[in-house]
Amino acid sequence: LKSGIDVLVGTPGRIKDHIQNSKLDLSTVKHVVLDEVDHMLDMGFAEQVEEILGFAYKKGSEDNPQTLLFSATCPRWVYDVGKKYMKGEYEQIDLIGKKTQRTATTVEHLAIQCRWSQRPAVLGDIIQVYSGSHGRTIVFCETKKEANELALNASLKQDAQSLHGDIPQKQREITLKGFRNGAFEVLIATNVAARGLDIPEVDLVVQCSPPK
Repeated sequence: LKSGIDVLVGTPGRIKDHIQNSKLDLSTVKHVVLDEVDHMLDMGFAEQVEEILGFAYKKGSEDNPQTLLFSATCPRWVYDVGKKYMKGEYEQIDLIGKKTQRTATTVEHLAIQCRWSQRPAVLGDIIQVYSGSHGRTIVFCETKKEANELALNASLKQDAQSLHGDIPQKQREITLKGFRNGAFEVLIATNVAARGLDIPEVDLVVQCSPPK
């Protein structure tokens, strides 16, 4: 940082730390990108983002940094908050447009009702039917405990491994590599894996409970 950099990628908390410790000077920033802007401007982060960007934005100034906001979901409030950092004539680029079908048309969606106690057995059957013995399945759980318990449950006939925040990064990479290479068929994960996974040919994705 001291010798100067072209691009800085960081989380708000960490960037703020460096600014407060005088290790980071953002006075000459030319471009600001907020990725997953709905999360960045959500109540928890908005204050930190505001603090970090406050120095660079002067109302009506032509020298404000170019600002780019990215998000898969853009509720109305995102635009309202985003306008603070954008020029009046900002461009809005929508890659979905007026299509009501926002998921792949080749994907079938099913909702299955079952008691909590029956879930491992039902899950084992669903995987067998929709993914077979060699297909890949990702199962999303709410908690780390749940992920661990399901991965060890005898009702799952296929090899399963869990992926969550308590697993060290190095082990996570090994687990993902094994899943990609077909070393095991079922990946049971918390939302730590929900974003940015690039795994080809997943036959089945199961949400253990409706996402919050």
